[in-house]
Amino acid sequence: MADEAFVTLATNDSYAKGAMVLGESLRGHHTTRKLAVLIGPHVSEQFQSVLKQIYDEVKLVNVLDSGDTAHLAMMKRPELGVTFTKLHCWTLTHYSKCVFLDADTLALSNVDELFDREELSAAPDPGWPDCFNSGVFVFHPSEETYNKLLQYSTEQGSFDGGDQGVLNGYFSNWATSDISRRLPFIYNLSSVAIYTYMPAFLKYGRDAKIVHFLGQTKPWNYTYDPKTKQMSRDVHEGSAHPNFLLEWWRLYSSNVVPKLQEQYGEQPFHSGCVEFQYGEMVTLTDTQKESISWQAQPQASAENVLSSVERKQKWEQGQADYMGRDSFDNIQQKLDTFLK
Repeated sequence: MADEAFVTLATNDSYAKGAMVLGESLRGHHTTRKLAVLIGPHVSEQFQSVLKQIYDEVKLVNVLDSGDTAHLAMMKRPELGVTFTKLHCWTLTHYSKCVFLDADTLALSNVDELFDREELSAAPDPGWPDCFNSGVFVFHPSEETYNKLLQYSTEQGSFDGGDQGVLNGYFSNWATSDISRRLPFIYNLSSVAIYTYMPAFLKYGRDAKIVHFLGQTKPWNYTYDPKTKQMSRDVHEGSAHPNFLLEWWRLYSSNVVPKLQEQYGEQPFHSGCVEFQYGEMVTLTDTQKESISWQAQPQASAENVLSSVERKQKWEQGQADYMGRDSFDNIQQKLDTFLK
């Protein structure tokens, strides 16, 4: 068991938050396996330090990008190109077997039994069940497999522009070869399925072991009030069940935010918790809460106001301020103003 590990990937600080919560959830449910996280060069030093407190191994890898804008445009998810970086997990050959979990997943119970499965074991995708969802899968690290995957992606590409298209193309017999490679859906319960087939969720949802926060809106895109234990943005239909989101935020606010505060000290950072500002607790009136953006933008200061050139460089490096001035709501507002 010492040579088996749960593996995840964080290409930026936002997904690093997800990786932190995922790691805490696995440890909270007493996994006996190692925890490893692959990180991209854009993960900040402070976030790397916290990841090292949670994970047994933090490995820096180069970011691979499919560059397949056409297929990614079909999904309206241009950011998914960097998910090709996930292929690096096959290079972790010091482990005999691994379970990959996307950083936007959350373990709801101990799932060490997944290591009884073989490569490539995964759960069906809710959008097309003859394909597997690549957010949770069992694999055997192998340089040979890694090189073949790179060759396949170069020669055949990806039908969706992301890692899921490549992996389903390479492991093309997943749906037909061996039923034991088909994981029960409770190991990758997607937020989409909750609302598209509510009767099944009501019957089987309580047995869920891993929830996957699919879609553009991730748990860290909300803000949370630790005092009331509520999120400051309404959970819309199609997003994850509120109970799952609240469990994510419970772990994040109680286990992760204190670790981040230790790293940042007096420096400003966004916890996403409305009561945490620059490491201090503040009380907000109802009027103040209503005036705050649902993504809790930071207070501006001479230190954190970027010039237009610096901001452009941040965008090009994949480090846009998604939780602040570059949030989707702000961009949408700018577009609406321009179009008018």
